Amino acid sequence: MAFEFTDSNFTEKTSEGVVLVDFWATWCGPCRAIAPTIEELYSDYKDKALVGKLDVDHNPEVAMKYGIRSIPTLLILKDGKVVHQHVGLATKQVLANKLDALVETTV
Repeated sequence: MAFEFTDSNFTEKTSEGVVLVDFWATWCGPCRAIAPTIEELYSDYKDKALVGKLDVDHNPEVAMKYGIRSIPTLLILKDGKVVHQHVGLATKQVLANKLDALVETTV
């Protein structure tokens, strides 16, 4: 299961390395559609990047901080800074390409 980000652990867990965060909610159809992709990326990148989800209904502080207005919104952070944002569905390959480019520059 993908990592679960919360308002209380977000800053600590995103401050170093490459991180993909899926901002989602249980009532969101497109969020449920992309969930299997997030789970696959979590497994594929577990040793290279942190991949997880943040439920915007239960963690509004982080969602507000990053101006999340539509979900799913995917943020990719490197060392605590947003380097890519995608709103809506994305294919696994598109996200993997973004992660690969960042992971390679970290090694």
